[in-house]
Amino acid sequence: MNGDDTAAPSAPPPPPLEWKFSQVFGERAAGEEVQEVDIISAIEFDKSGDHLATGDRGGRVVLFERTDTKDHGGSRRDLERMDYPIRHPEFRYKTEFQSHEPEFDYLKSLEIEEKINKIRWCQTANGALFLLSTNDKTIKFWKVQEKKVKKISEMNLDPSKAVGNGSVASSSNSTSPKPYYANGGSPDRSYNYMSSDFSFPPGGIPSLRLPTVSSPETSLVARCRRVYAHAHDYHINSISNNSDGETFISADDLRINLWNLEISNQSFNIVDVKPANMEDLTEVITSAEFHPTHCNMLAYSSSKGSIRLNDLRQSALCDSHSKLFEEQEAPGSRSFFTEIIASISDIKFSKDGRFILSRDYMTLKLWDINMDSGPVSTFQVHEYLRPKLCDLYENDSIFDKFECCLSGDGMRVATGSYSNLFRVFGCAPGSTEATTLEASKNPMRRQVQTPSRPSRSLSSITRVVRRGAESPGVDANGNSFDFTTKLLHLAWHPSENSIACAAANSLYMYYA
Repeated sequence: MNGDDTAAPSAPPPPPLEWKFSQVFGERAAGEEVQEVDIISAIEFDKSGDHLATGDRGGRVVLFERTDTKDHGGSRRDLERMDYPIRHPEFRYKTEFQSHEPEFDYLKSLEIEEKINKIRWCQTANGALFLLSTNDKTIKFWKVQEKKVKKISEMNLDPSKAVGNGSVASSSNSTSPKPYYANGGSPDRSYNYMSSDFSFPPGGIPSLRLPTVSSPETSLVARCRRVYAHAHDYHINSISNNSDGETFISADDLRINLWNLEISNQSFNIVDVKPANMEDLTEVITSAEFHPTHCNMLAYSSSKGSIRLNDLRQSALCDSHSKLFEEQEAPGSRSFFTEIIASISDIKFSKDGRFILSRDYMTLKLWDINMDSGPVSTFQVHEYLRPKLCDLYENDSIFDKFECCLSGDGMRVATGSYSNLFRVFGCAPGSTEATTLEASKNPMRRQVQTPSRPSRSLSSITRVVRRGAESPGVDANGNSFDFTTKLLHLAWHPSENSIACAAANSLYMYYA
């Protein structure tokens, strides 16, 4: 998916991946109740893939570090040359810190919950890790660094052996014990240390007792470097780093602000969709992200199902977009739920910046930024729920915001669903890969052995539409769906086929 697909149309699509369970953190026992504050609300790999961060509803950020590459040292490519057996990515707990606390806005009489909405990694420097975390109103810039813990380990001399300044303990024929100071000196012997003719005895003064400071251990310290506050009237739904390493954006329902990492007391408003009269409001911003390599380009999605691509070189205020990506609805298909299910909950750029992946309630769509006539691929995720939209509206599930992610090579996309399921689709030309996995120790448990309906030839369809299971109310194996267990957050490792996903308070990791 690097734009050269047309050059080799005969190349077969890669075979479907076989996913295997790798690790779970925070696994809960059967019947154990999940505390609300422990539910994971954000997941993010750093660019190297060696660190993983999660945020939860209790305002905590937990960091994990990769261990399988550290055993032998060197990069994966070096290990392959050295003929070491390559293992799948393994992570271990590194540290955690309290990023946000619950607050109260006295002017608006509004409680601000501590839930972490998004985490974004920044560039590392001098062995320290940097990341941005945000709740509904406040963004914080964190530095996590190893600090040596200094301790007074011992005195430099055993006090039982040090009895005099330069003298050794006398034999037992002394009649009365001499008084000694704490440092071993005696009041009977006076030295004028300031006089010019004083000299240290040969070999120094053995009884001078000094504390020895050592740093036998290190501890990870998380320090909040900056707080970016009071810039959003509405809840922040996105933050995104710029490729220039200096700036980032934050987006709420109506505005997108541009910040410099070094300046916390001012930001520039670059997108404002707020109408003069709020009654005229027809759509809100749902997600925003910078282009991965072009520091002047950003994209944001809306509740009407459109994506706008903006170029900061055109104007400081991006009120007019460079490109608009939206799919025209089929005539006669409009219903009460049309706009609700069209709302895009998440967008992601591919690693090379050529494609944008978007997730709405029913589908995943892949867009080519050079083709704004419609998506190049559409993957059906929740089509089987269409007859149940009334029920989903009644219990508010229709407003659930599922995230999406792309693999590092751009060959596959993934997103979550209900019953702690997530879907992986192949998006290479000609691929029919559509895998359903469960966030458990047996991810392939829900796999379908036989297709639930005859497969259709895709040759006559110009835009690929890939479907998951479609029988209403049940998944492909006939299991009924549980709308209370939903897999909203997941992330794909930047360079390997490894997925981290959150099921309530548990972090599951899979590899292929």
